[in-house]
Amino acid sequence: MISSHIGYYSLIFGFVLSITLLVYSIFCFKKNNKKINQNIFSILFFQFFTVIISFISLIYSFVISDFSNETVYNNSHTTKPLFYKISGTWGNHEGSLLLWLLVLTLFIFLFIIFSKKQPAKYRLLSIFFQQIIICGFFLFLLSTSNPFNFLFPVPKEGLGLNPILQDPALAIHPPILYLGYVGSSIIFSASLASLVENNINSEWAAHIKKWILISWVFLTIGILLGSVWAYYELGWGGFWFWDPVENVSLMPWLCLTALIHTIIVLEKRNLLKSWTVVLSIATFTLSMSGTFLVRSGILNSVHTFANDPKRGVFILFFLFVLILLSLILFFIYQDKDNNSQKEFFLISKETSILINNWFMMYFLSVVLIGTIYPIFLEVLINEKISIGPPFFNKLLIPFVAIFLIFMTIGPKLNWIKDNYRGIKYLRIILFLICLILSFYLIKKTSSEILFTSLLGGAAIYLLLISIEDLFKKKYNISQVISHFGFSLFILSILINSLFSNEFSANMKVGQEISFKKEQIKFSKIKIFEKENYKSVVANFEIIDEKENVISLYPEIRIYNQPNILTSEADIISSVFSDKFMVMNLLKGEEIFNVRYQTKPFMIWIWLSAFLISFGGILSLFRRN
Repeated sequence: MISSHIGYYSLIFGFVLSITLLVYSIFCFKKNNKKINQNIFSILFFQFFTVIISFISLIYSFVISDFSNETVYNNSHTTKPLFYKISGTWGNHEGSLLLWLLVLTLFIFLFIIFSKKQPAKYRLLSIFFQQIIICGFFLFLLSTSNPFNFLFPVPKEGLGLNPILQDPALAIHPPILYLGYVGSSIIFSASLASLVENNINSEWAAHIKKWILISWVFLTIGILLGSVWAYYELGWGGFWFWDPVENVSLMPWLCLTALIHTIIVLEKRNLLKSWTVVLSIATFTLSMSGTFLVRSGILNSVHTFANDPKRGVFILFFLFVLILLSLILFFIYQDKDNNSQKEFFLISKETSILINNWFMMYFLSVVLIGTIYPIFLEVLINEKISIGPPFFNKLLIPFVAIFLIFMTIGPKLNWIKDNYRGIKYLRIILFLICLILSFYLIKKTSSEILFTSLLGGAAIYLLLISIEDLFKKKYNISQVISHFGFSLFILSILINSLFSNEFSANMKVGQEISFKKEQIKFSKIKIFEKENYKSVVANFEIIDEKENVISLYPEIRIYNQPNILTSEADIISSVFSDKFMVMNLLKGEEIFNVRYQTKPFMIWIWLSAFLISFGGILSLFRRN
C-alpha cells in the first residue's frame, strides 16, 4: 500500500513539474536567453525521476501482490511467476500509459542533453510543445486511468493476467514499440519548434534525422516482435493478418519511412520543408490515433487494452487539440516561398524520393481506409463488416511491384539532375530474366498471375541489384542493407503465401490422416499440473514419404486464474520451411480440432525484417 501512495504522489509531483516547465520555458523564451537556464535541466531531470519512482512503485506493487492496488488486483495473481508479475506492469491499460509517460519524459530529457549545439529558443520551444503532450498524459492518468487506485476491503487474491500476455516476447514488445511511438512525439515537438523559429534547413535536418531513425528503428523492431509473438502464441499460423491493431502500428511506420527519405532531401538540397513538417505532424497523429483506437473499445482485437468510451473520448479530444494547434502553427509560420529558388528536375534523386513518398502515402491510405471504414460504417448504419487480406492484397500488390522497381533506380540517380545516360541494357535483360523466372515459379500457384509475377520478378531483381551494390563503395551501405532486407522480405512473403499448405480436421488419439505426401498420426496425450494452469500436451507424428518421422507437441493450457483456455502451437523451424501445429479442445479430452501447416520461408521473413531495421541502426552511427 505504501508503494502505491509513493507512486501516486510522485505522479502528482511530476504533473506539477510539467506545468512548471510549460510556464518556465515560455518565460525563458521571452527573455531571449542565448543559453538554456540550468534550472530547466534540473526540472526536466526531476520530472523524469518522479515518473521513474512512480513506475518502480507500480512494479513493486505487482511483485509483492499488493491487491489493495486496483490495477494489481485486476491484472495479477499470487500464483503468477515473478517474471510475468513484472511484465504485467505494462500488460494492462493503466500500466502501459504510465510506461508511455516514462518514455515521453525520458525522450525530452535526452533530447535537450544531445541538442546542445542547437539554438536556445528552438530547444525551449521543443520543451514547451513536448510538455503539452506530457501534461495531457498526466491528466489522462490522474483523471481516468490512475494506476494507483485503492481497494477496500483488500481482496485476498487477484483476477490474474490474460494468459496470452504471459509470454517472454510480451515482456519486451510493448516497451520497444512505445519507444517507436513516443519517439514521434519528439519529432513532432521539434518540427513545430523549428517551424515557429523559421529554422527548418539542412543543419536542422541533420540534427533531427537521428531522432527520426531512432523512432523508426524501435518501431520496426517492435512490430517485428509483435508479429513473431502473434505467430507462435495466438496460433494464427502467419506473420500478418491485417488485424486492426497491427494496422495502427503499420501506419506510423509508413509515415516515418516517408519522413526518413524526405529528411535526406532537406539535408542535401534544402527542399521539401513544409512536407517534412506535415509528415512529422502526421506520424505523431497516427501514433496517438493508435493509442485512442486501442483504448476506446472501438476496435475488436486481441491486442486491445480497454473497453471504456470515457477514456477514448479523452484521448480523442486531446488528439483534436494537438492536431488543431499544429495546423494553426503550420498555416501561420510555413514559408510559402521556401522552394521558389530551387527547381525539381524530372530525373534526379530528389524526384525519386518524392515518388517514394507518393507510394508510401498510397500504402498508408489503403491501410487507413481498410482500418477505419468498418468503424464509420458501424456508427452510421449500425452494420458490422470486417475487411481482410483480399482487400489489402488487391490494392497493394500491383503498386508494391512498381515500387520495388523504383527502388532499384532511385539510389543510382544523381542529385539535382541526372540524364540517366548510364543505363545498362544488361540490367534490362536481367530484369526480364527475373520476370520469366518469377512467372515460371508461380504460374501454377496463383490466379493473379500477372501482378504476382511482376511482384516476384521485381523483388528478385532488387535483391540481385542490392547484392551488387553491397560490393560498391559509392553506395550507402546502410541504405543498401535496408533495401536488400526489404526485397528479401517481399520475396519471402510471396513464397510463403503461394506455397503454404494447411490441414484441419477433428481427431482422436490413435487416429491417422493423410495430408499431401505426409501421414499425420495422433499418438498420445499427456496431462500435467503446473503452478497456475493444467497442461494437456499432445504428441503428433509427421511421417513423410521417405518414412522420416518428426514429432510435434501442441499444447492446451487451462489456467486457474483467470479461468481461461489457451492453445500453444508447436513449431519446428528449418532454413526453408516451418512445420506448425495447433489444437483446440472440442469434447472433453477425447476429440480435438487439429490444424497443421507447412509455412515456407518463415525464418527469412523474420531475418529480412531484422535486416531492414539493422540498416537503420547503421545509419545512426554513420557520419554525415
